[in-house]
Amino acid sequence: MQAVILAAGIAKRLRPLTDNTPKCLLKVGKTNLLHRTLDNLISNGINDFVFVLGYRGNMIMDYLNKNFSTINKTVLTNPDYENNNNSYSLWMTKDCVKDSMLLLDSDILFDKEIIDKLLKSGHGNCLAVNVTENLDEEQIKVIIDDENKILHIGKEINIKESAGESIGIEKFDKYYLKELYNILDRKIVKENNVNEFYEASFQEIIDKNDLRNSIFGIDVSDYDCMEIDTVDDYNYASNLYSNLIS
Repeated sequence: MQAVILAAGIAKRLRPLTDNTPKCLLKVGKTNLLHRTLDNLISNGINDFVFVLGYRGNMIMDYLNKNFSTINKTVLTNPDYENNNNSYSLWMTKDCVKDSMLLLDSDILFDKEIIDKLLKSGHGNCLAVNVTENLDEEQIKVIIDDENKILHIGKEINIKESAGESIGIEKFDKYYLKELYNILDRKIVKENNVNEFYEASFQEIIDKNDLRNSIFGIDVSDYDCMEIDTVDDYNYASNLYSNLIS
């Protein structure tokens, strides 16, 4: 099992906090988002990582070398991170992922138990869902059926129909990844569609209705989890973690 961590973006909505610091190195409490993410993964037995860097990637690389020198890591650089989206960064990892994958955005504040729950879910393909009615237009929302299978995923989903928010942590098996990378390859190489969220490719696989590639939603609403997208998000998270030891 490898963990793919996407950390290429500029995070414009977090300016001025990200003028000189990549989002994943912003401190929440005593340490930063990236450090928390890696600690959570390592504590769940993950020690093989693929990073896709872009904006101020040298700062992230320096931090990894200083603080996580013993992990097995492959580092890729998205050269045009200002003009493409996370689907492009994910596509870049296609020759690095050997088997199954945990996929994470680098801007998530989450409890380590969420990783454990995905790994023990019994599903080859699943994603963490914060089941809530407190949603907005910017969140990646999901519609699920009675068996917790994802039927629709995306920002455009009607809030009233949504079961909650996909927080940006997914687990995929080798079979699914073959299909996913084929779709990304077609979109990016043949169609030059580089500015898309990767959830659009998830939806394309869902629409094919291949039961082997079904994705299941795992309810993680009992645990702390949030994306840090705006200054308000950051301030809220900082206040929440201000009294914690780590």
